[in-house]
Order: sequence, then C-alpha cells, then structure tokens
Amino acid sequence: MPELPEVETVRDGLERHVLGARITGVDVLHPRPVRRDPRGPEGFAAALAGRRIEAARRRGKYLWLPLDNGDALLGHLGMSGQLLVQPRDAEPERHLRVRLVLDGTGRNTEGRNVHFVDQRMFGGLSVSAGGAELPAEIAHIARDPLDPEFDDDEFVARVRRRTSGIKRLLLDQGLISGVGNIYADEALWRAGLHGERAGDRLRAREVRDLLGHAREVMGEALAQGGTSFDALYVNVNGESGYFDRALHAYGRADEPCDRCGTTIRRVAFMNRSSYYCPRCQPAPRRRRATG
Repeated sequence: MPELPEVETVRDGLERHVLGARITGVDVLHPRPVRRDPRGPEGFAAALAGRRIEAARRRGKYLWLPLDNGDALLGHLGMSGQLLVQPRDAEPERHLRVRLVLDGTGRNTEGRNVHFVDQRMFGGLSVSAGGAELPAEIAHIARDPLDPEFDDDEFVARVRRRTSGIKRLLLDQGLISGVGNIYADEALWRAGLHGERAGDRLRAREVRDLLGHAREVMGEALAQGGTSFDALYVNVNGESGYFDRALHAYGRADEPCDRCGTTIRRVAFMNRSSYYCPRCQPAPRRRRATG
C-alpha cells in the first residue's frame, strides 16, 4: 500500500500539473471506486463538472483537491491506486476506473486528463462537501511526522500511556498518520527497537529517537520518489520510485543485517509481515503476571 512518501509524491505531481485547471468532464468507468460518494456515479460526475482545481493537499495517506466552490475531490490510493496525468490522446489503461477531463488553463496548459487507475479497487474517490480546507471524512486522522504542526511532545506522551507494541502504535492513524508497514520496519531497525516493545515501557528519549528516524527514512524515500516493489505504485507521470534499493529491514528476510550481519527475520504481523534483526532489535521480556 502506498505510504506517506508515495502519496506525497503523487500530491506534488498533481500540484505541479493541474492547479488552476477546470474539470470539463468526468467519466466513471466502474462504480466501485466512487462507492463512498452518496451521490452515486452520476452525482459524483455532476458535482465535479465545471469546477476549478485550487490546490493539492494531503493528510496521512489521503489526498484531496480543493475546488473553487469550497468542496473537494477526496482520494485514497488503497493497495494499487494510481493518479496519472495523461495526454488527451493517451490510450486508456487496462484498469482505468475514472477519467477527469481538464481544460487547458492554469498549470494544465496542454489540456491533459487525470486518470484514476486501480487494479484491485480498494482505493476510491469522492466529493467532500465543504471539504476544501479539511474534508470532514478524514478530520479524525492525526497529522504526520513531516507536517510542521505535528506535536512531538503530545505524540511521546500518548505513546508512553499505551500498552500496545510500538509498531502497532506507529500504524495507528489516529495517533500518527502516513506511517505504514514499510517505513515502520525501517524506522524501528534504525532505532534498534523491536516492534513488540510496549509503548509504556519505552523511555521518552527512545520515542523521540524513533520519531526522528521515521522522519529521516520517509524524507529519504520522498527524495527518491517513494518505494516501488511492483508496477502498482507510480507517480503521476507513471514513473517508479527507487527507495526499495535502500531498505535495511523490510522485504529482506534471510539476508544479513547491514549493521551486524545477523540474518533478518520475517514474522507475521496483523495479516502482514514484520522484518527485523534479532540482534539489533532484541525481543522484549514478557510482563510478569500479577495477582
């Protein structure tokens, strides 16, 4: 699933290519990607027709395009969603689900289209009424660590009040957004912390150090266009990211740790996988039974 660096790369591409353009037509080629819009496919298309794109914003893994009437086009890429800026005469992609036809104004001077392509169709688009500043649908999602208004002190305090494992806390979008499985494993490897270390067993310094590593790894990934393990994640120009070549833990089961040479292990975690070095990231001791 695309995480913060990948979604931010897409947001930046949309900002560079479509700001100021007016949506002159909307083709919903499959109803599932607009299933969260109560208007239905026809109402979704009608709500966007004639609207001008004012900005491109992000909260965690969600994107939205504020419109000139105060509404917003809200999107989530899910597992395999792509937002591509394409020439008018481009051949439709095999899994093209929604097409926005844009006029040749603003930064979209060539009159390109925006294609929402989604093979697995876990992602989606909807129109958020009055959502230009922040769609109500995602107001519950916490800020991400690259957000200048992210509150480090509050994050540290909240983590240290929780008994859940620190990896589970990193994936809690109500606590900190944008961090997914890949960058959680990488930040934990850099910090030398096992993902099962309980939040209330961590020192404040350890939580701050981990937060710093999360920022570093996502910043480095962003500079390389994100992480692409297959063709499902690409930027708005259809290009892959290259950060997978710099990963130290995620996806490296049975390979030597870059820091100590110990074999990286893979374990099941929340219907996914976790990767860690058993020497650099020792497992926590079990809590003693009470009573």
